[in-house]
Amino acid sequence: MPSMANIVVKKADGVTNVTYTALQPASGDGVAAVWRNEAAGTSSAVKPAVSMSSRWNGPKTARRVDVSFVYPHTYTDANTGLVLVKDKVPVTLSAVVPAAVPDTVVAEAVAQAMNLFVSTLFVDSVKAGYAPT
Repeated sequence: MPSMANIVVKKADGVTNVTYTALQPASGDGVAAVWRNEAAGTSSAVKPAVSMSSRWNGPKTARRVDVSFVYPHTYTDANTGLVLVKDKVPVTLSAVVPAAVPDTVVAEAVAQAMNLFVSTLFVDSVKAGYAPT
């Protein structure tokens, strides 16, 4: 079982690092681990955050992992000077890993899936809001 830690990712420029600080480890099944970009603002409402939870499926033949990422679109109110959230970009991932599948097969499946998700075609498609045609 992986241990909770900060996560460093690249911004869209491919150069700048962003750290998602480990805020809360998962304390058990169905309880989310939570990370947040603490440098993104002065209040928690304006900071991008990600959570991950896991649990058994009904018959306990597979583990389900659910990830939820939320990136707020913020603006500064001209009258008050407060930074407010105008909208949010939610991104979710759900994976089911059958317990009977060998670790090497799971490792390969997860590696290929994650690499597909960060491929230029997938990234550009999600940014555009349209599947490739």
